[in-house]
Amino acid sequence: MTTTAEKVSTTTWTLDPAHSSVEFSAKHMMISTVRGRMGAVNGEIIVDDQNPANSSIQLTVDIAGLTTSDEKRDGHLRSGDFFDAENHPEATFKSTRIEPLSENKFRVAGDLTIRGTTKSITLDVERDGEGVSPWGMVVAGFSSAITLNRKDFGLNWNVALEAGGVLVSENVKLEITIEAIKQVATADNAAA
Repeated sequence: MTTTAEKVSTTTWTLDPAHSSVEFSAKHMMISTVRGRMGAVNGEIIVDDQNPANSSIQLTVDIAGLTTSDEKRDGHLRSGDFFDAENHPEATFKSTRIEPLSENKFRVAGDLTIRGTTKSITLDVERDGEGVSPWGMVVAGFSSAITLNRKDFGLNWNVALEAGGVLVSENVKLEITIEAIKQVATADNAAA
């Protein structure tokens, strides 16, 4: 009796923190928009070359390094009123399902953990392009955006305004841009 070997090929893409970001925006006093940027974004994308639905994404975002260009506000956002960065210095995202929609568009479901609270979210992700860097590395760009209710993750602090409304909106928009570097493809042999 003979057995055949089936080759499973995957490609790993490592995020480039220098060219990846998670930016956020929220309404202040119901009338203006405050924007900020999280600290370094790290992680990897593992692509199953034969079956993209079996691919996976894992991201880690540095909460302690967030900035809004205002030190006082940044300190407040890192405090226990909001992210509690001393006890929860990172946010994580781990995909649970990837659904290819077209050659360059994907629906990615996964678990987002902020401040120790994990919620399932779904991202519409676009592959923005691929090229070779001046250093000979193959790189690809990805982007996504989502609006989340911060209270779902225990970021509850607020102040009621005398004229009505609140100081900080509950809904926060996240804009994610990723540049990833292609690593050497690997092939695993599995007996059929």
